[in-house]
Amino acid sequence: MNAPEPGLPMAVPAKGLPARVRVHEVGARDGLQNEKAMVPTAVKAEFVRRLAGTGLTTIEATSFVHPKWVPQLADAEELFPAVADLPVELPVLVPNERGLERALALGARRVAVFASATESFARANLNRTVDEALAMFEPVVSRAKASGVHVRGYLSMCFGDPWEGPVPVPQVVRVCRALLDMGCDELSLGDTIGVATPGHVTALLTALTGAGVPVSALGVHFHDTYGQALANTLAALQQGVTTVDASAGGLGGCPFAKSATGNLATEDLVWMLRGLGIDTGVDLGRLVATSVWMAAHLGRPSPSRTVRALSHQES
Repeated sequence: MNAPEPGLPMAVPAKGLPARVRVHEVGARDGLQNEKAMVPTAVKAEFVRRLAGTGLTTIEATSFVHPKWVPQLADAEELFPAVADLPVELPVLVPNERGLERALALGARRVAVFASATESFARANLNRTVDEALAMFEPVVSRAKASGVHVRGYLSMCFGDPWEGPVPVPQVVRVCRALLDMGCDELSLGDTIGVATPGHVTALLTALTGAGVPVSALGVHFHDTYGQALANTLAALQQGVTTVDASAGGLGGCPFAKSATGNLATEDLVWMLRGLGIDTGVDLGRLVATSVWMAAHLGRPSPSRTVRALSHQES
């Protein structure tokens, strides 16, 4: 067993875990959409470029949602062309057919729709029932697939809802199956308010695979409200999941769920995966430097413990 490089954990592999994990970086979209201050387009573009320079291969760039709802991402038409030359996947969120049209016009090849496992959040976020929202997404997914575009289905409130409390596993499985059946290539299981625990994660993944959902089509998206995001991620890896969403520096939350706190920090995730001997292709030093740079633009230190430990940021 080799000694670790400075600033990196010793790699001690554990049995039953994947050899490689794809980090689905959401900081530039999910992270910045929750900022009170408007981040200049040039800074966002540089952020995406720096993230690409760390070895991340999937960087969610922006959202083609109406500016009224997410004014922080109103510059999608300007931002996407500024980073489209990067040799990485650049998914974008499309809430409806109009958003898809805007994304396709700029050459987007990976899009995502955003559904809910609960009626309350579907109403709060989309002003629709769960089934009405699914019906709205069906033509979006169909058109995207007809255009040869990869479609990710985000599913929020998979574990708990601020209005409804714990979410029954069969309820989540039903919506997951509906998204896959309409043509989504991949699903991201969201713990929007951060209430999941490892046993709950295991139960949901077991139920999904039992319902014929291939684990290869699943990613996980954990928030760290109660400090459970890494534990939940490990539970997902033990079930065979190899795609994990994370946000550089721990940026983000959810503007439509006020109790949602920051996403799992990409640096914290990469630290754990390096310690488990799991390959991500990500240069942790460059990633930390990128988050420190963005934190300076936002005027506050990164909440990521790994960023603080490796950069000596002040709280």
